[in-house]
Amino acid sequence: MTVAPLPVTLTVNGETVSGVVEPRRTLAEFLRQDLGLTGTHLACEHGVCGSCTVLVDGATARSCLMLAVQADGRAVQTVEGVGTIEHLHPVQQGFYEQHGFQCGFCTPGFVMTTMALLASNNAPSEAEIREALSGNLCRCTGYQSIVDGVLCAARLMRAETAE
Repeated sequence: MTVAPLPVTLTVNGETVSGVVEPRRTLAEFLRQDLGLTGTHLACEHGVCGSCTVLVDGATARSCLMLAVQADGRAVQTVEGVGTIEHLHPVQQGFYEQHGFQCGFCTPGFVMTTMALLASNNAPSEAEIREALSGNLCRCTGYQSIVDGVLCAARLMRAETAE
């Protein structure tokens, strides 16, 4: 039995996009292959590593486990929608200043998870950061530089808000 492709319309990084997808197509595949947004990385494809983390309506989601049709009508933010080369977002700046990455493969997932954390808690403790990031895996760092990057990002965001 064949299932017909379905139309989807969603807002990605503030822009309305539409497409026609097979019902089994993941959000990660749609973002990467259909929209060319390759910052969302695929690694384990089982939802374990966190490399494919995006924000859907402001909450973290594993785009390798979510179907594109499930995102129909929703707002999706990827790492491409976070900042620019000319003006890094405080989360990106914090990771940069604290060397919160090595190879960078896992970084987009950590950045998106941090975005969600700092949206709900602008002054997290180290323990709260470790808990929030516990679903993201990195094979290169010892995690301390990532935690330091989140702490730095929180300080930068609070300073930006105070201005």
